[in-house]
Amino acid sequence: MGYLLKFPGAAVDNTRLNSSKVFLFLLPAFFLFSCTKNDEKASLEYSDAFKPVFSKTTQYFDHNQPDAAIAYLNSAFSKINEPSVNDRFRYYGFHYVLYQKAKLDYKRAFLYADSMMMVAKESQGREQYVANVAEANYAKGDTYFSLKQYNDAYQCYFQGYVLGKHDLNQRSLADYTYRMGMIMYKQDHFKLAADYFKESLNQSRDIPDDFPQFFRKQELLDNIGISLKHNGDIDSSIAYFHKDLKYIDASAPKFRDRAGMLEMARGVIYGNLAEALILKGQNAPAREFLKKSIAINLKKGGDNQDAELAEMKLGQLFLISHKNDSLINLLNTVRGQLDTIKNESAEAEWNRLMGIYYQQKGDLGKSLVYVQQYNSLKDSTIKRLSSLKESNVDQQLANFEKQYEIQMLSNNNKLQKIYLNTAVVCAVMLLAIIVLVWRNWRRSKFDVQVVIALNKQINEQKVYLEKVLDEVKNSSQEKDRILRAVAHDLRNPLGGIASLSAVMVEDSGQDKELAYQLKLIKDTSNDTLELINEILEATNDKQSTAMARQWVEVNALLHNSVELLRFKAAEKHQQIMIEGLDAEVELHINREKIWRVISNLISNAIKFSPVDSTIKVRAVQKQGNVIISVKDHGIGIPDNMKDKVFNMFTNAKRPGTIGEKSFGLGLSISKQIIEKHTGRIWFDSVQDKGTTFYVSLPKSQARDISPQTEEANADRQLVNN
Repeated sequence: MGYLLKFPGAAVDNTRLNSSKVFLFLLPAFFLFSCTKNDEKASLEYSDAFKPVFSKTTQYFDHNQPDAAIAYLNSAFSKINEPSVNDRFRYYGFHYVLYQKAKLDYKRAFLYADSMMMVAKESQGREQYVANVAEANYAKGDTYFSLKQYNDAYQCYFQGYVLGKHDLNQRSLADYTYRMGMIMYKQDHFKLAADYFKESLNQSRDIPDDFPQFFRKQELLDNIGISLKHNGDIDSSIAYFHKDLKYIDASAPKFRDRAGMLEMARGVIYGNLAEALILKGQNAPAREFLKKSIAINLKKGGDNQDAELAEMKLGQLFLISHKNDSLINLLNTVRGQLDTIKNESAEAEWNRLMGIYYQQKGDLGKSLVYVQQYNSLKDSTIKRLSSLKESNVDQQLANFEKQYEIQMLSNNNKLQKIYLNTAVVCAVMLLAIIVLVWRNWRRSKFDVQVVIALNKQINEQKVYLEKVLDEVKNSSQEKDRILRAVAHDLRNPLGGIASLSAVMVEDSGQDKELAYQLKLIKDTSNDTLELINEILEATNDKQSTAMARQWVEVNALLHNSVELLRFKAAEKHQQIMIEGLDAEVELHINREKIWRVISNLISNAIKFSPVDSTIKVRAVQKQGNVIISVKDHGIGIPDNMKDKVFNMFTNAKRPGTIGEKSFGLGLSISKQIIEKHTGRIWFDSVQDKGTTFYVSLPKSQARDISPQTEEANADRQLVNN
């Protein structure tokens, strides 16, 4: 009988947009007749032979017998000699209804809608021309909408609306503005969507409330509320939801035989109202409305998918309230529902809540599985939505103007033929030209207004794109947070594995094979632990905005870094030579971070230098800067990798000279640290001959060391050595 459309939001949006119950075969209630203000007069323009065929076919549709209707129509229509334009138009219109509404074969329905447009353009007289072209635009727009070609659908609706704005009845205009609102909502133009829905509601106010019309009005109230909520006007959104509930309650006595459908509508509104209340921080009343919505829509014949979305919102409230037992019970219940009734948005939200639940329980393995599934579903949804929301207003306007121009040229040609055939004197021809100029001036004035309106849409789309960029940034920060949490919690068990395997290597006795396998475990654990530490450092450096600084003496810092790494160089029989500053200089820096940079450069020199080689660490003062260099005679950096070595997660990483692991993070972290100190890092390298890395730190904030300070530094350096 009817349907409810699902409209996802920014990433995984659990909102349900309440689409009106469309009664497929009640043709007189909808748009599949002539749409002029005098529908009765227009309907009499069918030929005498077609009128009984029209009446009988309509009866079949009214009794939900579309196949029988079309079978009768095809048989009876073939017997009509020379059917009129309106006869042929309605013939294609009936076929369009069959495939669009009953068969849901939208591609075939489009062929009949296109045929309706071709026949409509043969109409004689403005009244019938406007009625038929407007209806054909409506049919084509609905088919484009069903095929998710929203730009084309909007263009059809807009053309039909503009063409018939002064000739169509209010119900027809309300249908046009309603559908344009649906498209704006589909493409996240929420303010425009709310404006269109309000206009449609205003156009519907004086139309008598039969059931389809009542349902459309309550739907518009709900859709206005949803659009306002997404646009950030939460208070107005809540007000419209309450207004919708009052309207349903006031109309309920009139439609007692439709009580089930009214209850389903209430269920959708309860869920949407709850989401708005959550945004206001009113979790207690939101929880009660969600329970009402779930109770209604979980019933047999109810909107089960909407119930699943409401249950996910309720789960979020349990999570916020730290009611983990209630949360896991709800998630286990919903799992069975999702296995029966597929719902991609609810599925993604279910995996997100399960991931957070197991993360809080400390079961990171399970948490990671659910988080990965959530990201997969979310990325799929975002990809689908990105294509769904694409809108090129400039191209849309250009296409409209071209079609409009072609149509006007065609009309002008007809007019010129009429004028040429009927013109008898030059005065009449001149008058005709003047009339045409005047009409074109009015139309150009109207076109300017259309351009202004569409430029406004472009500006609003720009605001929307800026909002999307902010959401992408927030999503990236959330991924970094999860990455840090997982990496941090994995570090301790991996460290334990490395320590235990080291002890087992020492205790393995003479079993060489066992010792070799244990050594592999130890080395792999240490490599993984090093990678996790570098990931944590990378994300911490990315997130930090301020550093604690202190006065640090340069020579002492260099000696400390070298002494801590001499043992590592000794493993490859390498020597580290150091040449400090001639005089002691203190810099205002973060000691730990600069130490990390120097240690990273020395470690890289050890890693990429051959056995028995020499590494030279040197510090000099030059042009108001302190320049620290680390020089090796290793494998060097190939030319095709030189512009990538400072990139995070670069593919320029290579193993060391004896197979040491390289993760490609250290130099990226070092560059971030030096740049935060307003310094500079660079290198000179020749392949197979060696590399020298340079770090330049400004001396602008350096201070002289008094004799007393020099003595203290000498003592400190002695201790470090």
